[in-house]
Amino acid sequence: MRRPTCLLVVSLLALAPGSVRAQMVERYEAGPLLFQDDFSDATHWLVEQQEDGRVSFQDGRLVIQDADGCTIWFRQELSAPVVITYDATVIDHGGPHDRVSDLNCFWMATDPAAPDGSVLATTASRTGAFKQYDALRLYYVGCGGNSNTTTRFRRYTGMGDKPLLPEFDLKEPRFLLQANHTYKIMLVAAAGRAQYFRDGERIFDYADPDPLPRGWFGFRTVRSHIEITHFRVWQARLVSATGAPAP
Repeated sequence: MRRPTCLLVVSLLALAPGSVRAQMVERYEAGPLLFQDDFSDATHWLVEQQEDGRVSFQDGRLVIQDADGCTIWFRQELSAPVVITYDATVIDHGGPHDRVSDLNCFWMATDPAAPDGSVLATTASRTGAFKQYDALRLYYVGCGGNSNTTTRFRRYTGMGDKPLLPEFDLKEPRFLLQANHTYKIMLVAAAGRAQYFRDGERIFDYADPDPLPRGWFGFRTVRSHIEITHFRVWQARLVSATGAPAP
């Protein structure tokens, strides 16, 4: 993977969606681009998938056709402060796996059962079934989950708990998925916050009292057909924080 030097300025809004209070705008400047992958092959990825599903790397795309559950881990461990970006399309052209649902992801994931916390070290114990990830520590977004009726953020505790706060359980149509639309996804783990942006809109912003400082990233889905392109990981640095009126 190439590691070119470039700059990226990211504006991060620090309140939940729909707030009418003043919000804090945190500006991050990215230094070197740490990692990038355009899916020419599977070298940098580890696939955990239930039977009857398929993952392929073709023409600069990660193509997921899944039947009963799939996680695709990026093999490189990541450390905060970090920004993760990629483009994702949920395909619906009438194919056998074309269900508009579950454009999901894990980030900053570790496994308390592994001596060094590596989720890769315990992959043999997982088949891609969703419940097998309950024992991990991680941030999770299920975008368009439950047959495209919910979009949710959870922080898994590593003890089997994955509490869901009411403000992180969104059901309005604008937070759900549109078929065949390419979404620009951005994930953040920085300054004690976990944040999720979609097409430039801040959907979730969680101030973590016990931040996850390191871990692994994974694409996650179930019963869907998804294409991923332009995966990038940036190192983020806090530049400034100023008050701004809420929209």
